[in-house]
Amino acid sequence: MDDPTRSPASKAATEPDPADTARTGSFAPAPAASRSGRDGAAGAGNGALGRVPIEIVISVGRSRPTIRELLQLQRDSVLPLDRRINDPVDLLVGERLIARGVLEELDGARAGLLGVRLTEVLDMREGL
Repeated sequence: MDDPTRSPASKAATEPDPADTARTGSFAPAPAASRSGRDGAAGAGNGALGRVPIEIVISVGRSRPTIRELLQLQRDSVLPLDRRINDPVDLLVGERLIARGVLEELDGARAGLLGVRLTEVLDMREGL
């Protein structure tokens, strides 16, 4: 049942995106930090192609405001997202979902920067 007190943007923000299912694959728990590099996809990156940098986008959520709401945005406006604060974030290469994880603040020389602790990783044997 619709809640008349919710704005159209917040209603759309909580609805799942059908395109998300097209980007998902078969996930497994994240492997232990000590990977040998001899199994599956980890070994596949040892050649020249393995040294090509890629960009991974970390997605914390989506918002779908109306054009009217978008045009009314100003400094200190809050744009509602479709995720809660403790929900996992998505890691994407292009449009392909490759992993999920939780945001963490880094320590030491990188204190204050954000990092992602992986909780699920796509089985890379299927390819990107």
